[in-house]
Amino acid sequence: MIKAKYFWLLLLGVPLVMNARAQTVYHEPYRPQVHFSPKAHWTNDPNGLVYYKGIYHLFFQYYPEATVWGPMHWGHATSKDLIHWQEKPIALYPDSLGYIFSGSAVVDYHNTTGFGTKKNPPLVAMFTHHDPKGEKEGRNDFQNQSLAYSLDNGETWKKYSGNPVLKNPGIKDFRDPKVMWYEPQKKWVLTLATLDHITFYSSPDMKNWTKESEFGKQLGAHGGVWECPDLFPLKLEGKTHWVLIVNLNPGGPNGGSATQYFMGQFNGKAFVPDDQQTRWMDYGPDEYAGVTWSNTGNRRIFIGWMSNWLYANQVPTERWRNAMTIPRELLLKRVNGEVLLASTPVKELEGIEGATKTIGFAASVPKQFLLDVDFKQFGSFSLQLSNSTGEKVVLGYDAKSARYYLDRSASGVTSFNKDFLRTSYAPALVKKGGNHLQILVDVSSLEAFVDGNVTVISGIFFPKQPYNRLRMVPVKNTVINKMTIKPLFSIWK
Repeated sequence: MIKAKYFWLLLLGVPLVMNARAQTVYHEPYRPQVHFSPKAHWTNDPNGLVYYKGIYHLFFQYYPEATVWGPMHWGHATSKDLIHWQEKPIALYPDSLGYIFSGSAVVDYHNTTGFGTKKNPPLVAMFTHHDPKGEKEGRNDFQNQSLAYSLDNGETWKKYSGNPVLKNPGIKDFRDPKVMWYEPQKKWVLTLATLDHITFYSSPDMKNWTKESEFGKQLGAHGGVWECPDLFPLKLEGKTHWVLIVNLNPGGPNGGSATQYFMGQFNGKAFVPDDQQTRWMDYGPDEYAGVTWSNTGNRRIFIGWMSNWLYANQVPTERWRNAMTIPRELLLKRVNGEVLLASTPVKELEGIEGATKTIGFAASVPKQFLLDVDFKQFGSFSLQLSNSTGEKVVLGYDAKSARYYLDRSASGVTSFNKDFLRTSYAPALVKKGGNHLQILVDVSSLEAFVDGNVTVISGIFFPKQPYNRLRMVPVKNTVINKMTIKPLFSIWK
């Protein structure tokens, strides 16, 4: 007997096989249920992040013809709450100047570009044009910076006829422009990744740029090329601190891709670091290319790509490949006399949370959930997620070495790349550990927030069956007050 909903589909001439396929989209094996991933095909870096008229725009590196990296486009998704996403038509396609690599987007409220009016200010995107022909020929000037703009609130985009606006001076890696309005000097400031350091430029109109300074040749991690930078101010105890984010590949603390950051001051021309420290936003193997939204007022919201260039093209998904991290709000905290960057899942996540339940050291768990562990006395522990086949991923803390670890060697499908088997480590940044652990688990990923959220560990995994069991093993000198769990409802209908 045909169910009523299928009967009406038949009357409307909709083949049942199409409806059955539609039911499986966003619910395939390994598909995250609370993180953004494209409906199909390849994605990597988030870019062009801008908030305007109540809408968060997420653009992303996208190849619409395969599930491996290819000629880059700007995919596009929008959200009113940073949690539920609607995928939109592709915003920017490759053209005669090249592929559309990463960049940023801003609201040009003063219409400095002349693309709109003060009553209807344009959204302006700055991106890297990557010329594959020039790269193949062995030239060093195949990456240049260009503009596109939107006059309909980001729905459609038009490229500037005068592109490129910032030509390559002969630097092989010259990309990922992050633009911001610097109000004290009424100008645009561009933070650009150039080889293994940063170059700052300024402009009155985003079309004519002047080089201001360079940063980082002798600071930070230099195991690979610097990419996807971001510069922004945050306040702590009434004082403004400037944060410079720099993504690095390879050379991360646990191999491959990672996001480092620097604390300092910025005067509109140069960034002056507070110290010589190399700090990491995420010690897990799977957060990269992270940047923040523009035009969000007093909030600074960050999102990254949840994969690693060591194996991103090889992970065992079929229709789609790769996802984004959960959006995170950034704050400053003083830890052991240092000012550090803390990351917290955005408060909007509350909109998909179920009822809080207190659990014991062993419990059944749903496919996606938020776990909170409050420690009375912090010490070594092992937290295991597993299924009935014995596959498991282990997040733990070793008090002797004072570091956290993520072990996914027995997590499920791992044969696609040997580097995936590597255990990841993160030093404890809070003396004698912390007193709270929060973990967001979503089908095939976890994001752990520890040490007052100044330490984050993100990792993906591919169990043959969904994990449905949780086991906490406190070791000597570890006392737990309470463990609570909240199920998270799927954002996909």
